Amino acid sequence: MNKILFLFMAIVAFSFSNKLQAQQKAKWNEMEAFHDVMGATFHPSEEGKLGPLRSRSQEMADKAMAWKNSAAPSGYDKNAVKKKLKELAKESRELNKMVQKNAADSDLKKELSELHDLFHEIMEKCEGENNH
Repeated sequence: MNKILFLFMAIVAFSFSNKLQAQQKAKWNEMEAFHDVMGATFHPSEEGKLGPLRSRSQEMADKAMAWKNSAAPSGYDKNAVKKKLKELAKESRELNKMVQKNAADSDLKKELSELHDLFHEIMEKCEGENNH
């Protein structure tokens, strides 16, 4: 009887762990790389510190372009965010141009905030997708 109970519990545990693993998505490295730069520039800007943005705007534009051009890993439907990724890359380039032209801090903060909102819109779409 103990062997049967043990076997049954093992099967249930194995089945449950497989379902959990199936629900986890692969890591989208380009998304994570963009997120790292966004966080390192946006959060300081909330405190009025635009140095990180001024020094990393080109990197942010490059990461946005790399994300747009990347292949989506298993579990993501790139078509669902394709248009928004294109917009993110474009807006990141525009922000970088503003930095290069030494735009006013208030203008940079506004543009970065809009880019941050767009990024979160894309993230929400990515998180809301199921594995395919």
